[in-house]
Amino acid sequence: MIKAQNIKKSFGNLQVLKGINLEIPQGKIYSIVGASGAGKTTLLQILGTLTNYDSGEVYYHDKKISSLSEKELATFRNKEIGFVFQFHHLLPEFTALENVCIPAYIAKLSKQKAEKKAKELIDYLGLTDRMEHKPSELSGGEKQRVAVARALVNKPSVILADEPSGNLDSANRNELHDLLFKLRDEMGQTFIIVTHDDNFADRSDKIVHIKDGVIE
Repeated sequence: MIKAQNIKKSFGNLQVLKGINLEIPQGKIYSIVGASGAGKTTLLQILGTLTNYDSGEVYYHDKKISSLSEKELATFRNKEIGFVFQFHHLLPEFTALENVCIPAYIAKLSKQKAEKKAKELIDYLGLTDRMEHKPSELSGGEKQRVAVARALVNKPSVILADEPSGNLDSANRNELHDLLFKLRDEMGQTFIIVTHDDNFADRSDKIVHIKDGVIE
């Protein structure tokens, strides 16, 4: 489903990625692991079309990403890719429901349709009674579940996550991990996750080890 071919990326004189080749099939969880500075987050941002690469190519369903205009790329990113970060990045002035709706609004869904999809996801993730609460009224685990719902609302091809459980205690971390595997099993959702959590990585379908800008 996703293919990266010979991806190279430098920042000034520092070459961070030195020729990454990776294929990720539909409905799998891939964990990207490695030491700090190995290039994990840079690779994730490139796969998420947030960062340009110097050479190589990224394909989604055989579509060459470099062939898209900026406007086409923004639309593609909104519809095909969901993001979950270590710090949930929920908008504090909005309720959980409103936060989940945001990508759907960007995709120009009507308020009625966006809220219907958001409520279904919130219910599925066990947050029905927290729907009208703002982030300050939610626990850390609840905030990350809202962030997962927001990432899912447009039914993206893939969800990219950068240390999604890194800011959670052990109980909430385990709950989030179980949720991601449930989404893979029940919804066929694809995940690419940068993680330092060995237990999660060991449960994933494949571990991608990056060292000094290359896959080991």
